[in-house]
Amino acid sequence: MVVMRESWTDERLDEFGKRIDERFDRVDERFDEVNERLGRIETRLDRMAHAMLVGSIALSSTMIAGFASLTALALAT
Repeated sequence: MVVMRESWTDERLDEFGKRIDERFDRVDERFDEVNERLGRIETRLDRMAHAMLVGSIALSSTMIAGFASLTALALAT
């Protein structure tokens, strides 16, 4: 069974503070890694959105040209 100490010495408090600082440093490193990953994902999503925009403009232009051609053909006959 674990026995809780009633008092903490300065050395123990200093060691505890160091361990907590080390843990927070590791957490900061993990957050940096996550931020890098999210940055890469954001870049990929931006490229995909750009490709979709260009594709929709191309498709719309093709459809408009097709309707214009059909209209011109219908009027010519």
